[in-house]
Amino acid sequence: MRRHRIMGLLGAIALAAGTLAAAGPAHGRTPTEPPPAEFGTDWHDPLTPAPPVTRPATRSCQVTLAEAQFRDFTPYHGSYTPPADCGAADWAKVVLRLDGKVKGRQYDRLGNLSLGGVEILRTSTPQPSPDGITWRVEKDVTRYRDTLAGPQPVEMLIGNVVNDTYTGVIDVKVTLTFYAAEGRTPAASDTPDRVLPLTTPSVTTPRNTERLLAEVYATGSGGGCEEYWYMTAPDAAPYSCKAADGPHREVRVSVDGQLAGIAAPFPTVWTGGWSNPFLWYVTPGPRAFDVQPILYDLTPFAALLNDGRPHRIEVSVAGVPAGQSGWSTPTNLLLWQDEAREVVTGALTRHEPGEPSGSSRWTPAAPGAEHRLDTEGGHRLTVAGYLDTSHGRVTTTVTRAVRGTSVHRWTDGENSDALTATWTDEESVTRGPTTTRTARTYTMDGATTLGAGDRLRTVLSLGDRADTVTLRGGRSVDVSRLDDRYTGDATYTANVPRDQRHAVGTTSARYRLHGSGAPGGCYDRTVATAQGTVTEDRRRC
Repeated sequence: MRRHRIMGLLGAIALAAGTLAAAGPAHGRTPTEPPPAEFGTDWHDPLTPAPPVTRPATRSCQVTLAEAQFRDFTPYHGSYTPPADCGAADWAKVVLRLDGKVKGRQYDRLGNLSLGGVEILRTSTPQPSPDGITWRVEKDVTRYRDTLAGPQPVEMLIGNVVNDTYTGVIDVKVTLTFYAAEGRTPAASDTPDRVLPLTTPSVTTPRNTERLLAEVYATGSGGGCEEYWYMTAPDAAPYSCKAADGPHREVRVSVDGQLAGIAAPFPTVWTGGWSNPFLWYVTPGPRAFDVQPILYDLTPFAALLNDGRPHRIEVSVAGVPAGQSGWSTPTNLLLWQDEAREVVTGALTRHEPGEPSGSSRWTPAAPGAEHRLDTEGGHRLTVAGYLDTSHGRVTTTVTRAVRGTSVHRWTDGENSDALTATWTDEESVTRGPTTTRTARTYTMDGATTLGAGDRLRTVLSLGDRADTVTLRGGRSVDVSRLDDRYTGDATYTANVPRDQRHAVGTTSARYRLHGSGAPGGCYDRTVATAQGTVTEDRRRC
């Protein structure tokens, strides 16, 4: 991948990265030991401060989904059969776990896992140390109960290249653990009755659908400029990654050609990102190892879809130059059915797509100064519809507004490259007497500089925040607040063999969750590192 001159240096590096909720220190190193003066050939296994998936204290059954070594772009194929001893699809919880290991030299790689065509995990991998690392990823997959209830074909791919230079074979094992509903632990509620993979735009939904969500695993990836979509520049600007309309992106869903949903994509930074893999060896950026799907409530369109005929549901990414690849948008439809009705009727009553706004203004650099690109974009959509269900007429109204602003500065030759950006995605969904409002904010503020002696330094901070409140009858009945932040500062000598890089780096990642989504109502953990050693692992709740 060559984003610009500094990013191009990564082609000769292919070093290490981070991962999910790994536990203790690697290879016996403890947080109380002083960090080394610089990075060596080994470091702590990847670790994030995010909370582990909670599990009920009930009977459990484990099934292995995949066990493979990825050397190329050949997918793993297997089969899945649900366990017989933990209930027939009425589980309390189902938890997916990926355990991985890799050593030598390798890039970060994007992976996905599907059951019966339904994607249930999208992930990326850490880049290894010479001595090798292990990591794990956990995910609550209870919402895929419909898919998990019967035998399914399994497909997994982590595309990789192994040769004399890139020696790291990615070795993974993926399991599912099923927790039985028993005693005072009930079966999971509010899981969809059907999960349909959107393998083609044409889809026919059950005629008694009373609620419909789409989840889109949208990632800008694949090694091209869309991997760094937030730093692309219009054609007129002298920058190595081009996009005719600038860096603003928006992930859209349409139903029969009508705009049905909008969202801001999350600006994922993979574990080789920002020209400096030393930032990510132990603490990856938010969501890098558990790519979360974008959720869209399409219930206002359910009446149109309930006619028993095929309809077109399509996903697109606005802002990508025409004919250019680089985005992946696998999509699942989650449907809830009215068991007391064969057909649920209704109507789409409101469709108000605002006019998208956006601009990128390039200010050329004065001699010896920086180029500057100021970008802003936004969009708003309101849709509403009703359904005549067995429990009465239910009206659903969805309003969503997205906005992004960024300032990108760079010098001729791109030896200095900096970005300050904020994206917001605000959503309100009213279904009957209940309203859920979610305000999401994503931030990125960083700079990479190639200085004297080819010393490359990157200073970067990332933020992933969300505030959610649920109202019923005008009164608050549920509140949650997520604040996931990462900061890093790493320097190394570029264009030299690995043992001559004299790399140093510090990182800090803090994950705070308050409200109904947190264990006990409060979760707060900080993980800090220096030169690949954990210097702090602190819990405040």
